[in-house]
Amino acid sequence: MSSNRNLKQEINEKLMDETLRGSLNRFAEAYPIARAKAYESVDDIDALRNSVRDMKIATVENLEKIADQFEEQVTKRGGKVFRAKDGDALKEYLFNLCKEKGVKRIAKSKSMATEEIHLNHFLEEKGLHVKETDLGEWIISIAGHKPSHMVMPAIHLDRNQVAKYFSQELNKDIEPDIAYMVQEARIALRDEFLHADMGITGANFGIAENGATGLVTNEGNARLVATLPPIQVVIIGYEKLIPTIKDAVPILRTLPRNATGQLMTSYMSMISGAAPALVKKDGQWVEQEKELHVILFDNGRLKAAKDDKLKQIYQCVRCASCLNVCPVYTLVGGHVYGHIYAGGIGAILTALLNSMDDFKQINEMCIGCRRCTEICPGKIDIPGLIEYLRAKSVEQDGLPFGVKAVFENVLANRKVFHNLLRLASIGQKPFTTGRVIRHLPLFFAGLAADRSLPAVADKPFRDRVKKVTKKIDKPVKRVAFFSGCNIDFIFPETGESVYKVLQDLNMEVVFPEDQSCCGKPVLGMGDHETARKIAKQNIIAFEEAKADYIMFACPTCAETWHLTYVELFKDDPEWSKRVEKLVHNVREFTSFIAGEYDKIGRLTKTTGGQKVTYHDSCHMKRGLNVHTEPRQLLESAPGYDFVEMKDCDKCCGMAGAFGVKYTELSMPILKKKIDNIKDSGAEVIAVACPACMMQIQGGLDKQAPNVKIKHVAEIIAEQIKD
Repeated sequence: MSSNRNLKQEINEKLMDETLRGSLNRFAEAYPIARAKAYESVDDIDALRNSVRDMKIATVENLEKIADQFEEQVTKRGGKVFRAKDGDALKEYLFNLCKEKGVKRIAKSKSMATEEIHLNHFLEEKGLHVKETDLGEWIISIAGHKPSHMVMPAIHLDRNQVAKYFSQELNKDIEPDIAYMVQEARIALRDEFLHADMGITGANFGIAENGATGLVTNEGNARLVATLPPIQVVIIGYEKLIPTIKDAVPILRTLPRNATGQLMTSYMSMISGAAPALVKKDGQWVEQEKELHVILFDNGRLKAAKDDKLKQIYQCVRCASCLNVCPVYTLVGGHVYGHIYAGGIGAILTALLNSMDDFKQINEMCIGCRRCTEICPGKIDIPGLIEYLRAKSVEQDGLPFGVKAVFENVLANRKVFHNLLRLASIGQKPFTTGRVIRHLPLFFAGLAADRSLPAVADKPFRDRVKKVTKKIDKPVKRVAFFSGCNIDFIFPETGESVYKVLQDLNMEVVFPEDQSCCGKPVLGMGDHETARKIAKQNIIAFEEAKADYIMFACPTCAETWHLTYVELFKDDPEWSKRVEKLVHNVREFTSFIAGEYDKIGRLTKTTGGQKVTYHDSCHMKRGLNVHTEPRQLLESAPGYDFVEMKDCDKCCGMAGAFGVKYTELSMPILKKKIDNIKDSGAEVIAVACPACMMQIQGGLDKQAPNVKIKHVAEIIAEQIKD
């Protein structure tokens, strides 16, 4: 990857690649169905995932002891172990071994660890014949490509492209028939297995108990590479080590199901010790003593194991399911969204195993939807680790001057920030139609090409509070409302609806005037210092409110308070105590109201009226774990008939700054959402997140103007008589 990589250009090229888009879209559509079917026989999927996570956590806590035991057991069974600190050490050891043993031909099975250090290129430069034998790896090696997926490295190519590469490699016309091409590959690779002096494999796991390495494959090539050549070399990262053979069971139950939707792969090999090898001498096959060399590869892994956050990477089983559900990967593939490893997990591994400079070039492509975490067998918080690494990068190198100036002088200064928004409401008027901006001039035009942008309200919610506040005699609770920037300045009507519903429940509602942005935009960029300043302003404002609850109608703000504020002040005893006291009172609006309505018997299902469907915000469902309550409220709303839509919980493509910076990616994701809304037949799309409301409203305005969008709070408020 070049340091001056033109990411925007690469994105646009891949978006125009119909073959790539077709392959990735077909797989993305088929994968969830295949995975769900594969897990039908598993009684408790979450318990199985917990077993993977807990075993991996326990392993990394005792990594040195387990590594020592693994080495001892490999040695006991006739193997040799070398611990390679980095790629240079690994290459030196391997090349010296080749020279010592007279190795000329090497057969390899798929190993992402060797991709990290470009091992094939190094060995070929030294005059060795190296051949990949995994079908996908062989295809991309003759095509001159890098893997675009950890499990399916050639997923970006179709059969016509593969046939062309086969024809070039085999010097004959190869028809694009898959069965025929597989047969031709089998014939071409057979000699590589039979005449290799050395076989190099990776490993899916290494067992400390008996020194065995496990290989999970569908082609059987790894088993041939491991058994036929007289010298076997296993290259295994420390994160693949597990304590006992029993610990392999949850990996074997989750890895194939998550990777390809299979109950089990075609081949499961466990190799322990240096078994005899068959070699051909003078036309006869004879038994020869086999050598086994196991290279334990560090390259940044041991450092990560000592980091309280980053050691989560040890929970990865390399199933690549995170790529299979990633909306951005599905659009552009791993050659754009990746370095060696692809997707969100690839960005993290890039930072640890390559460089922070390479990480910086791709980390912003993580949309933060958390579908990867929802499906990961090891329950790795991939978006959280990316944000953690961003913060590390900011600590090390700082923010760009312009960004830093905006954060420190605007977002961290409530009065300046709010005054600028008020000015924006005036300056936008030449481009505003109703409540949206449908066009922009000059180089801003692209931002409003396929969606309308939200207009800043003429009168923010904070200026409407007095008008909508009712005096409540003997209130049952005192509630302080945190509006967030979007409700305050874009959707003040949603704030009015929140007040109306809470006051109808005989609650006193107050609005702390000194509240500001929750700080999520700053946190997303990794600027924790400014985020702490913003958080302190909000904490003080809500302490003074002395409320029973702090109410949020924006899940992003609620999650930021509930989780991130606690993390921000974990090393500051005074502020930590103050935060925890407030966080205990944080409530998300729809889940709170559903609970209150349930108490008084208002959650009675209704039918007839306008069809309404619901979009699950990523922060709402996968951050706050709230998804049934909004539906309960919609199902009980008179005048509405609730219907589900396809992929209701897939991201709308907003994701804060992502939706602006990467418009070319945000728009295709939004289009799928709009298509699903239209296909549902709904006349109203309900949301519980103002950010999603901004994005979907903009898409509807350009693509489905007859469909209305409403916050759930507005639909509930409609039922209350003034």
